[in-house]
Amino acid sequence: MAPVESFNQLLECKTALLVFGEFLRSEYSEENLLFYLDCEAFRDLSAESDRAAAAKRIYREFVAVGAPRQINIDCGTRAEVLENLTDPGPDCFDKAQRTVHSLMENDSYPRFLKSQLYQVLLDTPTYV
Repeated sequence: MAPVESFNQLLECKTALLVFGEFLRSEYSEENLLFYLDCEAFRDLSAESDRAAAAKRIYREFVAVGAPRQINIDCGTRAEVLENLTDPGPDCFDKAQRTVHSLMENDSYPRFLKSQLYQVLLDTPTYV
């Protein structure tokens, strides 16, 4: 496999994404990727009732203080997400998602590129 040239390219490659997820699990920071992917799926929901239920689930799982998979965001962003839950539009989690994306891109991704798991990925003949 050719090297992953950017973090965004990694997010678009199913195989690379799986390996990156395994790397994050080994670093106890898998919640960042899970939150990011849930936000992507959330943005595509069209029914208001589906969006409201999904927004509450995402908030309880990732955003709320003490959440089982609490992401590392500042209190202002956390408060903004909580306020957005009253009428959760497709952009309800945008600021929190950008924060998590930046954290993964600037912190986890560079370490991933130096990891043994990334070397295994490079040795994979093809990827999707």
